[in-house]
Amino acid sequence: MSRIAALLAAIGRPVLAALAALGRVSIFAGRALGHMLRPPFYLREIAGALLNVGYFSLPVVGLTAFFTGGALALQIYSGGARFNAEAVVPQIVAIGMVRELGPVLVGLMIAARVTSSIAAEIATMKVTEQIDALVTLSTHPMKYLTAPRVFAGLVMVPVLVGIGDVIGIMGGHVVGTRSLGFNPATYLHNTVNFIEARDIVSSLVKGAAFGFIATLMGCYYGMNTGRGAAGVGRATKGAVEAAAVLILAANFLLTSIFFSI
Repeated sequence: MSRIAALLAAIGRPVLAALAALGRVSIFAGRALGHMLRPPFYLREIAGALLNVGYFSLPVVGLTAFFTGGALALQIYSGGARFNAEAVVPQIVAIGMVRELGPVLVGLMIAARVTSSIAAEIATMKVTEQIDALVTLSTHPMKYLTAPRVFAGLVMVPVLVGIGDVIGIMGGHVVGTRSLGFNPATYLHNTVNFIEARDIVSSLVKGAAFGFIATLMGCYYGMNTGRGAAGVGRATKGAVEAAAVLILAANFLLTSIFFSI
């Protein structure tokens, strides 16, 4: 019995720890949304977060989407040639970018760029007691630091996903027309006719969910950092890892919801 109890305890400890962490993150998310919806609103912080999440992420998102679309066109053409199905390249590139690759790649790029930046910035502020200074000035840290960044993630990442989808499709168009011999007008015609409204809706909804996850993880790990430079490093690493895993898990869940019918 003692061995069975020890085994159950060994299994139960990490499960309970995971549930406790999930509860803490859920409470943090609820508080962040609550502060985001209630005044006062710090417009300068919101504008800075919108620029950081959206505008400054455009180069990496655009380049990633363009080269992914081009590589996808080459792969589909190579695979389709085995079954004499090379003509489906425009359709598969379009649906692959809009439904799956566009949102996921943008989400992971945001996790790499924005989540790490947010976590490091807030963690450094906590270590250097700048967050305590905000409290002494009667400014709520969640209201001033977390709410603007989460709002920016919800608003700007869907915009980035839409732009990434278009750029990725254009990357496939460039490769398809310049290297694979497709007619440009026919390529675009097939692309537009194949995409459905729910493909676009699912892409944008995924973008909002991934933006929320990426910014929330950065804020959560930053606010709960340990002491010193090592604590800042652990918070940054943990934020990026958690954001990436949760984005992929959320992608599976949302894909199941949108396309299981």
